[in-house]
Amino acid sequence: MNSSVHIIDHPLVQHKLTTLRRKETTTMEFRAVASEIGLLLGYEASRDFPLKDCTIDTPLEKMTSKDLHGRKTCIISILRAGNGLLDGVLKLLPAAKVGYVGMERDEETHRPRAYYCKLPKAMGERITLVVDPMLATGFSAIESISQVKSLGAKDIRFICLLAAPEGIDALVKAHPDVPIYTAAVDRELDNHAYIRPGLGDAGDRLYGTL
Repeated sequence: MNSSVHIIDHPLVQHKLTTLRRKETTTMEFRAVASEIGLLLGYEASRDFPLKDCTIDTPLEKMTSKDLHGRKTCIISILRAGNGLLDGVLKLLPAAKVGYVGMERDEETHRPRAYYCKLPKAMGERITLVVDPMLATGFSAIESISQVKSLGAKDIRFICLLAAPEGIDALVKAHPDVPIYTAAVDRELDNHAYIRPGLGDAGDRLYGTL
């Protein structure tokens, strides 16, 4: 596996992922658990955020402690399914700015078409977390990250629930500087570009549009 791919095998992440995979999981439960995994994946993706020393007063004495240092954080959701992870990451980083990239997939070519892009200012000064539940072909992630880079973003991390080997290969080739954080790498893509064994269409399961 490429060194830029981080598979988060924490027991809680894997347990929650099993819940998402089950076909009988309800829309309400799917939405809640996806948000919970988003928080846990965001925790891992922020593990190397820079810190600085600061002096504070505890109730007992003065001490030197740690505080986040430097650049601000931005979370970019790839619409619509990315919003299923966005809420969880925002619980972890409530002060983060939020941007959206809308992607729609051509069902014949499986290529994405951007229909919306609204990003915060000063992207070059921010640590950027791009979130989308599925890394299948990789086309939507590649195009979205290209949009983010075009506005100056440099420190970018991609977060997803599931990835296919084909999507990982495509994203690493297109953006080798962007690490991938995922709960699992599944077997393959099928002829319809769905991840197998997967969990179905994440957007449909999040919003009950099956």
